[in-house]
Amino acid sequence: MDAEKNKYNPCLTCGACCAYFRVSFYWGECDDAKEGGVPAGLTEKLNDFRAVMKGTNRPEPRCIALAGEIGKEVRCTIYERRPQVCRDIPFSWAEGLPEEKCDKSRAAWGLEKLFKKTDGTSAGSGYQAEIKPGKIK
Repeated sequence: MDAEKNKYNPCLTCGACCAYFRVSFYWGECDDAKEGGVPAGLTEKLNDFRAVMKGTNRPEPRCIALAGEIGKEVRCTIYERRPQVCRDIPFSWAEGLPEEKCDKSRAAWGLEKLFKKTDGTSAGSGYQAEIKPGKIK
C-alpha cells in the first residue's frame, strides 16, 4: 500500500470545523459558474459576491456536505469539489505548527487537542499529529 494513504488523518474522525465555522467563499467556485465546482444546490447566497454552504450560516452550524458523527467517523460528501476555504485549513501539526481554527473547533465539540508527535518523526510531513488524552477546557 502507498505509505501516504496509511498515515493518520485526524480529520476523518473529527469534522468539528465543518460544524463550527460558516463556510463562505466566492460564488465563482460554484458549479453553475465553473465546471466541477462546488455543487450550487448545496449553497446559499450570502451576498452579491459570496456563497455559503447550506447549514453553516446559522447559530449552530453544520455543513450539509458533512456525513457521519462528529468526533467518531466523518467524511465530506463533496471532498473533491469542496470550496477553497475548506482546502486551506490544515489540521493542527499537519504542517509542523498548531492550527488555531482546528484547535478552536475541536475544543467547542469537546474533542482532545492534537499535539506534535514526540517519537522523532517530522511533524511537517503531514498526518503526524497525535491525540493526547484529556479534554480542552
